[in-house]
Amino acid sequence: MEKLAALSLSIGLLAGVATFLAVGPASGVFFIWAATISWAAYFMLGANKEAVKNIIVCGIFGVVMAWITAILLTGISPDAVLGFSLTAAITVAVVVTVMCLLAVIPQLSVIPVSVLGYSATFAYLLQTPGKLTPDVLLGVSLDNPLLVISISLVIGVYLGQFSAQLAAKWTKE
Repeated sequence: MEKLAALSLSIGLLAGVATFLAVGPASGVFFIWAATISWAAYFMLGANKEAVKNIIVCGIFGVVMAWITAILLTGISPDAVLGFSLTAAITVAVVVTVMCLLAVIPQLSVIPVSVLGYSATFAYLLQTPGKLTPDVLLGVSLDNPLLVISISLVIGVYLGQFSAQLAAKWTKE
């Protein structure tokens, strides 16, 4: 089979499996949109072992930084001197700056993937009612984005790796 056809078929097949899991037995624990972020990043970073490592480490680092931001945001009083909106904006600006500055650490150097993890976490927190609360953020449950978004990102990168391996087996030499 030609390379594009093999890759398209393997991605399509695994996308179907991922969809089944996301809307079926793993619903609420596995978010396909978060998984496809890391799946796509796998290919954008070269579809190799280094990509897997960088996506897992930097993606989860982004989740952790978003989680820290979320905890800080839940502590801002509506009566804050600068107002909630400005205080929230400053909080995000500071945490994101720190996240990017920490890219001097080689293991955290892939800033775009950290941003993907950060963004996926806030997508979950802001679009899912009742998740941006101290109880959820500090709780030990699969509602906590530290767990659920990290799990989805990790599954996604391995779906990417598996789709590439499957396509390679189906490609004619």
